[in-house]
Amino acid sequence: MATLTIEELAQVLQPGQAIAGLDLGTKTIGLAMSDLSRRFATPRPVIKRVKFTQDAQMLLAFAEKEKVAAFVIGLPMNMDGSAGPRVQATRAFVRTMGEKTDLPFIYWDERLSTVAAERALLEMDVSRAKRAERIDSAAASFILQGALDRLYALTRPAD
Repeated sequence: MATLTIEELAQVLQPGQAIAGLDLGTKTIGLAMSDLSRRFATPRPVIKRVKFTQDAQMLLAFAEKEKVAAFVIGLPMNMDGSAGPRVQATRAFVRTMGEKTDLPFIYWDERLSTVAAERALLEMDVSRAKRAERIDSAAASFILQGALDRLYALTRPAD
């Protein structure tokens, strides 16, 4: 398994390969999937975190079922651009996942993704209880959509 930049991923992805978005939390892992044309991100049910081994098994089962070609994982940078403990935890998670899969991981700056997800859920008039259930997958969807938009910009034909 390797960590790739979004530019490197654009070079190795084949047509029709879907990618997954991850929002790594302390209690859940938010999931989102792209369509096969990699234009749209769709939230999927969260994985409730237990222990790393079980979390990894559930994530890899999801990847196999959905035929995931790569993971885009949110990197929770501080607003000033510095890396705090959550960034270190995310990098450690990816390093340890590297022992279990050959699927590449792409780090994506996730600043304000949860805020954007919360705002979108509020605009859809989702109740507080339902927002709590859906926020991590909505954030994963925002993370993935940002990466998909960048991939599209990198691979679209020149005018």
